[in-house]
Amino acid sequence: MTFQAPKGVSEYVPPRSALFEEAREAFANSARRACYGAMETAVFEDTALFVRGVGESSDVVRKEMYSFEDRGGREITLRPEFTAGVLRSVLENNLHKGALPVKVWTAGPAFRYERPQAGRYRQFYQFDLEAIGTQDPAVDAETIAVGYDAYTALGLRQFTLLLNSLGDPKCRPAYREALQNFLRGLGLDAETRERIELNPLRVLDDKRPEVRDQTANAPVMMDYLCAECKAHHDTVRGLLAGLGIPFTDAPRLVRGLDYYTRTTYEFDHALLGAQSGIGGGGRYDGLSEDIGGPPLPGIGFAVGLDRAVLAIESERALAPGEPARRNAGCQVFGVPLGEDTHRSMLTLVTALRRAGVRADMAFGARGLKGAMKAADRSGAAFAALIGGQERDHGTVRMKDLANGEQHDVPAAEAAAWLIERVLR
Repeated sequence: MTFQAPKGVSEYVPPRSALFEEAREAFANSARRACYGAMETAVFEDTALFVRGVGESSDVVRKEMYSFEDRGGREITLRPEFTAGVLRSVLENNLHKGALPVKVWTAGPAFRYERPQAGRYRQFYQFDLEAIGTQDPAVDAETIAVGYDAYTALGLRQFTLLLNSLGDPKCRPAYREALQNFLRGLGLDAETRERIELNPLRVLDDKRPEVRDQTANAPVMMDYLCAECKAHHDTVRGLLAGLGIPFTDAPRLVRGLDYYTRTTYEFDHALLGAQSGIGGGGRYDGLSEDIGGPPLPGIGFAVGLDRAVLAIESERALAPGEPARRNAGCQVFGVPLGEDTHRSMLTLVTALRRAGVRADMAFGARGLKGAMKAADRSGAAFAALIGGQERDHGTVRMKDLANGEQHDVPAAEAAAWLIERVLR
């Protein structure tokens, strides 16, 4: 019997895993530059945390959670999203009693019982960033800038920032009533009519053409914002313009989780078809109280790393002339030719690694042709060869794998020669 991964599991193996790592690191680096601290949170939580936090009326809670009773009789759920668990951890560890805002990021797998398709999985990966403890609209703009800068650092250009406001508990009830009254007059199916009563905003997010046609003239939240929410939204828009971050006003934009208030945004990629949302987030100023904590406003975003990888692949496929990004894999690949050269090569690659160079080497009794194929597959910029001739002359032959140029370098200077070229 040969085992396979369960249906809908997203996995990454070399060489494609290098793209996944590149995407995750781009967001981590952008977060670090903005002084967000790393944290690791539980992969499973009490089911009630998500029911109260994400919202009992959301599709995530009603249809998609992996929930079970553990051996101790506790109701447990694999996390379907990060924000509720991150906020729970912040409260439990009393981070909110120190300097505010609490600025943190994390990454890892999440789980939803979805219908598997490209960009939509049952086990998927997210990068999550949260700023907790302030209502300052500058923090809204900061989180957007962290995400925007990471996408651009990955070389992505064909994405759009969609921006909206979902109001707050003061102004949303009037909009909810107006939207429900409009939707009740449409000829929608039974399941959608049930959603009108539970969470009418989700009807606006329905992707079916027949539903979108019927709701094209539905009232939008922007027409019902109170003065405070409108001022907040206008400030965010002005801050983004000042940062040079282009955005598109999207009055129909809603999010799939119930805790969102005010600023709501999504990064949408033009080449990904139906699953075009590559990341998004917004404010959740009432979530802390919903899960039993004190009043504590917050904002954050989650990036679908799986979709980020698809976006990278789709854009780079359209630009085959662009130089390959070799920095995600090896930088130097060692080619020892003959058993008695392995020790010298291992010494060289170890010296390179200790200097911060990503280096690998061929193992076993590979011939030149096979070893050079391995060097090319590794993504390295240089191959370092030591054969009988090089051993006898005390040299290492360096081959630039991009242009084929070769240089013989004294063995004592080989590490420094490579370090200067790959780390400069």
